[in-house]
Amino acid sequence: MHPRETFTMKRYSTIITIAVAGLLFSACSGTRPGHLGIQNDGRLAPCPNTPNCVSSFAAKDDTRHYIAPIDADEGTWQQLEQVLEATPRIEIITRDEHYLRAAATTRILRFVDDLEFLYQPAHSRIDVRSASRIGRSDFGVNRKRIERIREQLDK
Repeated sequence: MHPRETFTMKRYSTIITIAVAGLLFSACSGTRPGHLGIQNDGRLAPCPNTPNCVSSFAAKDDTRHYIAPIDADEGTWQQLEQVLEATPRIEIITRDEHYLRAAATTRILRFVDDLEFLYQPAHSRIDVRSASRIGRSDFGVNRKRIERIREQLDK
């Protein structure tokens, strides 16, 4: 192969690699799912069959997805919004009397996870769901984030 052809091939290869990487990184945020919110049965949406989601509505024996709800009263529910607002890279998307949805964005790759909280005063708890928008594994990030929020509310 002629040296000039080799240079041209490397150049095109580099351009293609950069373009593909750009597309992948721009897609990291994913599209906000349309199925979020309080479902017809009064619960939050179930987790998909991937390990990048935790929910207090999952079956307790589903160790991959189940996470305990947060023990709460009205004061805890009000404090939750303050905790989320004070947490870097978390944006509250919507809030009403008993439901709050937020988006958490990772620092480097800008992956977005959706967080949902459903306050159930009759049961003195806040049910939770935290799920990655894209990918399969989250290396436990959603579970760790909910546990950090729980710890901050317990203070």
